[in-house]
Amino acid sequence: MKRREVISVIGGAAAWPLAAGAQQGERMRRIGLLLVSGSEPLGPFREALADIGYVEGKNIQIEVRSAQGQDTRVLELAAELVRSRVDVIIAVQTPAAHAAKNATRDIPIIVMAGDPIATGLITNLARPGGNITGLSATAAEAAAKSLELIAEIKPGARRVGVLGNADDPF
Repeated sequence: MKRREVISVIGGAAAWPLAAGAQQGERMRRIGLLLVSGSEPLGPFREALADIGYVEGKNIQIEVRSAQGQDTRVLELAAELVRSRVDVIIAVQTPAAHAAKNATRDIPIIVMAGDPIATGLITNLARPGGNITGLSATAAEAAAKSLELIAEIKPGARRVGVLGNADDPF
């Protein structure tokens, strides 16, 4: 899945808790975006939200917090988002996901990170429980599904190559 597609899926997932709250009236909804390093390109994310009726400045506000590569700051930034009373937290990368999980049990958290089972975020992909949901391209169950899809697309494939960065916690 291309990065742009992943960001679009996250945008749609972020709107789910917002849509549930929209029934309570037309107040500005707030999305907390928690990043470990840099700042992800927000264009595709904003476009995905706009496609389903959520426009920044009109009916949503996006609060971006980035630790700028300083893992120790991510806990502080997650707590800051909770104090600012965002409606949903999107945590990009595993350290951000753990920080968000430690900061709240009430605010929905959408995770875009590495294997959430292996890193202790959840115990089951099908039923993550609590306030966490999201995407993982590296979970063992996701890898099995990828191989299943490859077998469908290329039934005679005898070798499959996978490229990755073992140092990237995503």
